[in-house]
Amino acid sequence: MMFVSTRSAAEVGIDQALVDGIAADGGLFIPHELPAFKPEDFAGAESIPDVAGILLAPFFAGSRLEHELEPIVAETFRFPIPLTGLASESGTVAMLELFHGPTAAFKDVGAGFLAACLARLEADPPTTPITILVATSGDTGGAVAAAFDGRPGMRVVVLFPDGRVSERQAHQLSCWSDNVLTLRVTGTFDECQALAKAALADPALSSEYRFSSANSINIGRLLPQSTYYAHASLSHFRATGRAPGFIVPTGNLGNALACILAREMGLPIGPIILATNANRTIGDYFETLEWLPRVSLETLASAMDVGNPSNMERLRSMLGEADVLRERLGVLAVDDPEIEAAIRKDYEEFGFASCPHTATATHTWRRLDDAARRGEDWILVATAHPAKFETVVEPLIGRTLDLPPELAEILSRPARSVAVSPELDAVAEAMHKHFGRGA
Repeated sequence: MMFVSTRSAAEVGIDQALVDGIAADGGLFIPHELPAFKPEDFAGAESIPDVAGILLAPFFAGSRLEHELEPIVAETFRFPIPLTGLASESGTVAMLELFHGPTAAFKDVGAGFLAACLARLEADPPTTPITILVATSGDTGGAVAAAFDGRPGMRVVVLFPDGRVSERQAHQLSCWSDNVLTLRVTGTFDECQALAKAALADPALSSEYRFSSANSINIGRLLPQSTYYAHASLSHFRATGRAPGFIVPTGNLGNALACILAREMGLPIGPIILATNANRTIGDYFETLEWLPRVSLETLASAMDVGNPSNMERLRSMLGEADVLRERLGVLAVDDPEIEAAIRKDYEEFGFASCPHTATATHTWRRLDDAARRGEDWILVATAHPAKFETVVEPLIGRTLDLPPELAEILSRPARSVAVSPELDAVAEAMHKHFGRGA
């Protein structure tokens, strides 16, 4: 399958799209056309790897990775992604738990898949290693660092907004091997994201370090994430005969776009509602029909603190502008007091602790009118483990959260990071000091 930029018609294969991360013209890669599936195409595919093998095969047709897809998928999905029913008198609702990976966040799927792909494409590393650039609002950087940690011929540069992630998030961004450089940027996530894009677009620096991206601007992150939506929807559809709706917490629109892609490919998915925090760029766009990015606000759901979601460019290119999008998607902004109330209510009603991001989904579900809650079957997406946000969650539920073993091991490691200003020259200087010039 061929991929094109959101800004031109130039075509590349998936191997190049994965390695380059971003198109030469600054656009994002999208499939030239999406494959079309029916639920019966997945007959006999019971596990997520089984579903992933069928769903992803068309994208890798003709790729160097075509015959490596099965082991790549097996390497990616080494942890459970349970769909757990919730006891409620307000309608049929379940939770898709995406936080059981090595860094306790949904980003582990896309990061692991991309690392497995690039490791095979770089099987004979050239003189200059590939350098993965990742801007993170909290979880992406840790997942990417974990996925690429210690891999020969690969380096990672993580940029995160200093003071705008939780203490445990900051630690898991900064505790890796020497092939990972972690930069604390004195700015916002949007500035981190702009720095990553500027570095990718800088010919001299990009040539020197062979940059690629592992943010959700890389199509290699989104495709595997579509598979857990496909699997969850198929499981529900087979059991009930009904296509479930999804409520997806979102900031940069990557995880939400993965759900949208699964529906566009024909999976049995009903309504999709985007749950944002107080950063209302998406909701305002749907309401006013004007795309007006702005400086991000700092909220309890820090990984969603995005004022200029990159994947909106993909969404608009693939589906249309706001007048079309708002007919096909719902959106609700959830502020901090509502997040706190949802965390308390989740614990009282369902007996589980939800992270601040997951709480935007549970609050959104409760905000639906009675007809919508009872008229549709809903799957709420849990994006991170609440123990990563213990300073927010524990006082609200009145108990100490147990650390998942994987997260406990990460937090036991020594951490190190470098403070930089939000300027490309500062990032380049830090890289030169850590990795050497073009080394």
